[in-house]
Amino acid sequence: MPLVIKTSSTSYSLLTDSGEVLNDCRLKGNLRLKGIRTTNPVAVGDIVDIYTQDDGTIWITNIHKRDNYIIRRATNLSKESQVIAANIDLAALVITLHHPTTHTTFVDRFLFNAECYHIPASLIFNKSDIYDSDEREELDMWCKLYSSLGYTTHIVSAATGEGIDALKDYFRGKTLLLAGNSGVGKSTLLNVIAGEELTRTADLSKVHEQGMHTTTFSQMHILPQCRIVDTPGVRGFGIVDIQANEVWGYFPEIRHFAKQCKYANCTHTNEPQCAVKDALEHHYIAISRWDSYLSIMGDAKQEKYRK
Repeated sequence: MPLVIKTSSTSYSLLTDSGEVLNDCRLKGNLRLKGIRTTNPVAVGDIVDIYTQDDGTIWITNIHKRDNYIIRRATNLSKESQVIAANIDLAALVITLHHPTTHTTFVDRFLFNAECYHIPASLIFNKSDIYDSDEREELDMWCKLYSSLGYTTHIVSAATGEGIDALKDYFRGKTLLLAGNSGVGKSTLLNVIAGEELTRTADLSKVHEQGMHTTTFSQMHILPQCRIVDTPGVRGFGIVDIQANEVWGYFPEIRHFAKQCKYANCTHTNEPQCAVKDALEHHYIAISRWDSYLSIMGDAKQEKYRK
């Protein structure tokens, strides 16, 4: 059955079981009208059915049930969300501590989304070659924090090759999403893993140290060892279809201590005898993670009121 490997605003590219790539495929209008509350009813990674007209036009007529998917809040306010990728084995986030700075809130929102949709997540800390001793120490602290929560972390340099072989081994046999803020070296890293230039790269803006968007559409690259879904630079993740009282369940460390709270409906914010707040005070929960939890809680409450 055809696999969606590339999407744009008007057409799709598909990979058939025989290895043929079908370009300029179109979407039947009725698929857009079935109450799908997303900006893109078809996403990279979807398995679809097709029909070919006499004039050669290929139409996508059906989308098979997804094993999973990962989404973000759409910029189009008339829709609920945007599906970034479907049917993936791993969600990998490329991070740089500096040049440009990746904020912990962004990292935690990415991990939160992966947890919501039951997708294993990994953090890839790129540009290790540019850090001084203090920054390297900070990098080690980040890795220890997220490793302790059960997330796989990798320290790599696309420029020098540090950690690349181990990363290739980790990706082997997987279909994965590769995401990250613009400027973190995601495209360069993808090219190094592939061993060829699959995507172009761009320098950082000298004014704001932000990356230039070099990927303008989602695309799956079929490599000998894995399949990598490359996405445009993601600046943020919103909250979709999650109630405020459910947020704590997608933070592993909060979920662990919540079992010991006195009240079953504890929100872990201001209730008495809250085991989570006690763990925070005794430094078993990182302040950065707690701040991210409160931020996502706030978003979920606002979304409830909008509905």
